[in-house]
Amino acid sequence: MHAPHKRTARRTTRSSVRLAAIAAGLALTAVPVAAHAGAPTHPAAQQTAEQRTAAAPRAAAATGLDDPAKKEIAMKLVSSAENSSLNWKSQYKYIEDIDDGRGYTAGIIGFCSGTGDMLDLVELYTQRKPGNVLAKYLPALRKVNGTDSHSGLDPNFTKDWATAASDSAFKQAQDDERDRVYFDPAVGQGKADGIGTLGQFAYYDAIVMHGDGGDSTGFSSIRKRALAKAKPPSQGGNEVTYLNAFLDARVWAMQQEEAHSDTSRVDTAQRVFLKKGNLNLDPPLDWKVYGDSYHIG
Repeated sequence: MHAPHKRTARRTTRSSVRLAAIAAGLALTAVPVAAHAGAPTHPAAQQTAEQRTAAAPRAAAATGLDDPAKKEIAMKLVSSAENSSLNWKSQYKYIEDIDDGRGYTAGIIGFCSGTGDMLDLVELYTQRKPGNVLAKYLPALRKVNGTDSHSGLDPNFTKDWATAASDSAFKQAQDDERDRVYFDPAVGQGKADGIGTLGQFAYYDAIVMHGDGGDSTGFSSIRKRALAKAKPPSQGGNEVTYLNAFLDARVWAMQQEEAHSDTSRVDTAQRVFLKKGNLNLDPPLDWKVYGDSYHIG
């Protein structure tokens, strides 16, 4: 039985271009820890605001979220919010209906039967491995897309999903769809805006939760709200100022839906890194989500 964790309602629309790209993750020591006093302070926390501002262009150029080690950090940060665990690789088999109106939510990034990306995932898996255990559900997934219905999926879909999750081809398909729909667009837009690793992660986390549809709380709309308040580095703006504007816009978007009302994945996670001037997401990292403390050393 899957260990209990906190899940939140998420995005409603996705993009539609398939890319087959995935960067290999490097293992990092990272475990949830109890809140503790006297935790080591990142050196950047001792910098003045002027020093952090001056360092921002160098931080943006130093690395990106698509660096394998940084991508591993990103996956663990998202998993801390989505699964109350840093063990994101244990989530391939995860599946349940979290009563958010999106049907079944499953896998490493929360593919949903009601929002299209679960359908895309199973289609990709079936293209690569015809006759797999989930292929027979494709007609039902097409019918329930856009609804919270389980019609044609119950009673064995969740069991068969868990079976498929033991197949390396299905895990690879989940990885590739995560990159196509969420990770690659976030990193690409972040680099175009001239923001560094932390900013690219802020974009990624926003797309994971809100999607990038045309609604007022989608990623593109969040970014537009931020651009109305501050310029990104690509337009001559200050990176820290712009990221604060983006996170403000993100919090506003989260507050528009009751399921997102807990904004700690921004307030006590991304804001913490930003206040410390850690624009490269360099370990050690200490943060909280839903009051639980986490550490990456």
